[in-house]
Amino acid sequence: MKRIIQCMALAFLLSQVLHAQHMDYLGAGHDNGITITTSSGSNGIKTIDGDGLTAQRVAAARFLSQAGFGGDLNDIDLINAVGFEQWIDDQVALPASEYLLELEDIWDVIFNGYLDYGIPEDDIFGPYHPHFSYTWFEHLMTEDDQFRQKVSYVLSQIFVVSINSDLRDWAYALASYYDIFQTHGLGNYKDLITEISLHPTMGYYLSHFENPKTDAANNIHPDENYAREIMQLFSIGLNELNLDGTYKLDSNGDKIPTYDNDDIKELAKVFTGLGAGGIQDWVDWTGGNPVFGIGIYATDRTVPMAMYESEHEQGPKVLFGGSHTIPAGQTGMEDIEDAIDIIFNHPNVGPFLSRRIIQRMIKSNPSPEYIERVATVFNNNGSGVRGDMLAVIKAVLLDDEARNCDALLVNDPGRLREPIMRLTSLMKAIPLEQDGGNYWEAGVQFNNSMSQQVLASPTVFNFYLPDYQPNGDIGNAGLVAPEFQIFNTQTSIGYINEAHSWTIWDYMLSDWEDNEVFGSNTVSLEDAHLIDAMNTDGIEKFLNEIDITIGLGQISDDTRDLMRQAALDLNWNAIHDARIMLYILLISPDFAILR
Repeated sequence: MKRIIQCMALAFLLSQVLHAQHMDYLGAGHDNGITITTSSGSNGIKTIDGDGLTAQRVAAARFLSQAGFGGDLNDIDLINAVGFEQWIDDQVALPASEYLLELEDIWDVIFNGYLDYGIPEDDIFGPYHPHFSYTWFEHLMTEDDQFRQKVSYVLSQIFVVSINSDLRDWAYALASYYDIFQTHGLGNYKDLITEISLHPTMGYYLSHFENPKTDAANNIHPDENYAREIMQLFSIGLNELNLDGTYKLDSNGDKIPTYDNDDIKELAKVFTGLGAGGIQDWVDWTGGNPVFGIGIYATDRTVPMAMYESEHEQGPKVLFGGSHTIPAGQTGMEDIEDAIDIIFNHPNVGPFLSRRIIQRMIKSNPSPEYIERVATVFNNNGSGVRGDMLAVIKAVLLDDEARNCDALLVNDPGRLREPIMRLTSLMKAIPLEQDGGNYWEAGVQFNNSMSQQVLASPTVFNFYLPDYQPNGDIGNAGLVAPEFQIFNTQTSIGYINEAHSWTIWDYMLSDWEDNEVFGSNTVSLEDAHLIDAMNTDGIEKFLNEIDITIGLGQISDDTRDLMRQAALDLNWNAIHDARIMLYILLISPDFAILR
């Protein structure tokens, strides 16, 4: 009931603001000449002047959970002060933080720390995947470009590479690849997909690095892996789509495939001849220059792949049933540029990509109308530009279906909050204390408990499929719920244990470094903040704060009663009372489901 009233009140206030002919309106401090009496004898003026409503803060908190990783009341109030779109513009104006540079700094500290401790250089292994994870969490808590970081995180679940390969040992390769999203995630999709196609991390993961041209005599043919996935997963999908994301059907009512096996074979020829663009410092048998066939281990995996013309498949390449032909006689890079241009201009890309971004940022089941509005912006940003990713992300976040109150009043527009976002919402909402001055989280235990870690998808299909339907009411209603694919008997209990560790045991992040060398790097909730929040106005103030910052205004009366009663029953001290309330919130369905 509280949420309905606040939505109605906010809608009313906004309607009055929009009608300039009104000389005055109720709310937001406008209470001149009004006296309120209540049955309890209390002053009810806050109900009229708007001070007693949290709708604007809740709306900003909800926006920040979608456009970023969460925040505290100051972050939320800043968004309300400048407005949603201006906040995005201000974030875009910030310099993009670079994961590779940050990782190099972190590894410098770790490597030299072990050397100083007396560990031989040959016995120091790294940097590898926990060190990339350190970098990701360090960025989360210390860099200001939260919007860009969120876009990078979203795109990393669409253009997937994973440490479930030899990439686990190559943190520099992971960080360099992730920086593509920082650099091009808010640029143009064509540049984004080009950089992805040429990065050795993707080249290794989907096996078009040192992809050979056809040698029929020795039964050698180009690897088809990347050719298939760039179409199926990164651009156009399996079947032709209308602008609103619904399937086009043939005269028999069947779906129409976007490509066939011949298209895969032809496109595979395009992605031949790509090899090392740089070499590792220790490589001494090539005269200091990269060569085709050197192998991924000797390759500098932070440098884009180079084209070796002698290894590139010559001749024309015919795509999409003969509707497009890449002519013979071109260089290998010209072939790649043509192929990407053909894919980029395919009518499926707009609706295909729009739905996936909406699912990762807003809701699992966007309406066809919502998808069409965003896809229209992909096709033309209003200035004749196709593939403007910033315009697309803005369209996703600022659309009425993302911003209005309807999502709070019905059941199907929500989505399950993914595990990483559960942790980040707590980390961004409550000030943290650091024993070692670092935010280092290896992510290994987290992944074991909840089946998620940045760049740790089990397959190229991400942690969850976009059309996954869990058994039961959701599937029976014809809805999808991707995140439920990693919510099971193991991860549900694993998450409860993690939430208990974060709050009750006060142990939020876990690094893999030797404590004797680096001391404790414990990161925990700040006691001083919990004491202040609880002692200033008691339980209710803290409940209201975390209802907004963590619960996004969705905490039900029943859950509030449970939290309140647990604190009263414990009645130990302010710190422990606050922690038990946080724990109950984090394991509640009110927190788990985003609307």
